[in-house]
Amino acid sequence: MVPGERVRAARKARGLTLVELASRARLSYSYLSEIERGAKTPSLDALTRLADALNLNRSELVEMSEEEGARGIGLGDKLRLAREDRGMTLREVASAAGISSTYLSEIERGNVQPAVSVLKQLARVLHVPLSTFMSPAERKGFLGEKLRRLREKLGMTQAEVAAKAGVSAALIGQIELGRVSPSLKTINKIASGLGVSPCYLVLDSEGIDELIPGMSKDLRDLLQDPNVQMLLSAVCTLNEREMRFIFEIIALLKRSGLGRA
Repeated sequence: MVPGERVRAARKARGLTLVELASRARLSYSYLSEIERGAKTPSLDALTRLADALNLNRSELVEMSEEEGARGIGLGDKLRLAREDRGMTLREVASAAGISSTYLSEIERGNVQPAVSVLKQLARVLHVPLSTFMSPAERKGFLGEKLRRLREKLGMTQAEVAAKAGVSAALIGQIELGRVSPSLKTINKIASGLGVSPCYLVLDSEGIDELIPGMSKDLRDLLQDPNVQMLLSAVCTLNEREMRFIFEIIALLKRSGLGRA
C-alpha cells in the first residue's frame, strides 16, 4: 500500500513538480498524478523507479498497516523490501544483525513480532531509519517511553512534570502510555520543564546514526561542515513560532528556484 500523500510529500520536499518527477522516474504524468491522488497503486517496477528518483528506499514509500491482520503491507514485507533493495540474502542480514536466519525468516513472514532492540539492529544493517519499521502507534510509544525514562531518572512524578510544563498530569500519563501524540508546543513545554532540548524527546540518537548511511555522498559531506552542524544544533533551541518561520523560508526558496542554484 503506497499512500499518494507520501509520494507527494517526498516530491515537494525535493522541490520537484509532477512533470519533473514523472520524467525522472520514467513514468507518465497522468499515471503519477493518479498515484498521488490515491486512484492507483503503483506496480513494483513503478515503485522502484519512484524510490530511485526520490533517492529513497522502496520501503520508505510503503505504508505499514497499524491493525494486526489488516490488508496492506506489514513489518515483514517492509523488511523484505529493504533487504532486497540492498541486494542482501536472509543469511547475510541475519548474521550482521546477530540473529538467526530462521528467526529473520519468521519475522518477514509475519509470524513473529521482534523486540525494538532487534528492529534497531535490522535498521542499522539495512541502512534505513528505525521509524521505517514502526507504525504510527509505535512511534508515539517511543516518545512516551523516552519521557517516562527521563522522568524516573530525575526522580519526578507525572504530577511534578505536569506542573513544571503547565499541562495536566492526565496528559503526561496519556503521552507516556503512547495514547496521545503531543503537539510541538506541548513537547516544548515538557522539555522546558524537564530541562532538556525538545530534540532529546523527539529524536532517537541511535536513529540519527542510522540515517547517515542512507544519504547521498554529497549530503553526507555537507553534514560534516562545521557551519551546518552549528545550524543543526541551533534548531533544537527554536520555539514553535521560530521553527515555522524557518519552514516558510525553505518553502519560499523552493518555490523561487533559488534553492536549486
